[in-house]
Amino acid sequence: MTTGTEEVVLKEEEEERMVRMGSYGGMVRLLTVTATAKSEEEEEEKEKEECSYEAAAEEIMLLWGIQQPTLSKPNAFVSQACLELKLDACGHSLSIFQSPSSLNTPGVTGAVMWDSGVVLGKFLEHASDAELLPLQGKKVVALGSGCGLVGCIAALLGGQVVLTDLPDRLRLLRKNIEVNLRHGDMRGSAKVMEFTWGDDPDPELTEPPPDLVLGSDVIYSEEAVLDLLSALQQLSGGETTIFLAGELRNDAVLEYFLECAMKDFVIGRLDQRQWHPEYCSSRVVLYVLVRK
Repeated sequence: MTTGTEEVVLKEEEEERMVRMGSYGGMVRLLTVTATAKSEEEEEEKEKEECSYEAAAEEIMLLWGIQQPTLSKPNAFVSQACLELKLDACGHSLSIFQSPSSLNTPGVTGAVMWDSGVVLGKFLEHASDAELLPLQGKKVVALGSGCGLVGCIAALLGGQVVLTDLPDRLRLLRKNIEVNLRHGDMRGSAKVMEFTWGDDPDPELTEPPPDLVLGSDVIYSEEAVLDLLSALQQLSGGETTIFLAGELRNDAVLEYFLECAMKDFVIGRLDQRQWHPEYCSSRVVLYVLVRK
């Protein structure tokens, strides 16, 4: 049981964690450890790693303890048994085709929609409408684009979007772009490009650095974490803002990603009150990252 003074201190510490990051105009909760504050000159590399570990562990405890993702219904916004997902966004009715049979292939998850993609796409629309995240004319790179919903919404909001994925995923990705982005009143543009994390990206992706990097359900295995972080580092410039949405399936994988990412990125979590009000799920988390 906490005293009144302790509650005030905890409230002040929580308020100090609420910051603005990158090009997003709203407030996000900074992932950090407040228990031991040391000056940058005094802090050694081992201590930084310990702080990253503690902050990642604290975040996992909060997510699984407060949101309790395992108690919520999965796939609240999608049906992976259907060949087509329909969704209204940006004044258009989108038809996103998917390949349910691909789930029978081990390691292939990008050919069907997941809730995190719908949440991220509708967040972009909501934040743009609220003038918290301007996309008009911005260079946007979508990582692990899968069926392409997030990239399509970013293009409809005015972004100059490059949707990337592995070579065997590009056919479905191109189909969904052609079906959904042939409107005469589209504000932005979209193109598809192959990009394998860990490889050197095409100069078109990095020169100049993108304003925004988007990814949904890209944190899925420990084996892919370091390659994902390598891709984020290669793409990020001083003005790049990264938005990552993920399904809360495996606490160990997410904790490992956060622990590694905090060495090079400042990370904040978006409260669900800032998401699209009709597209919230306790099984999904949404982060903002900027380079240190």
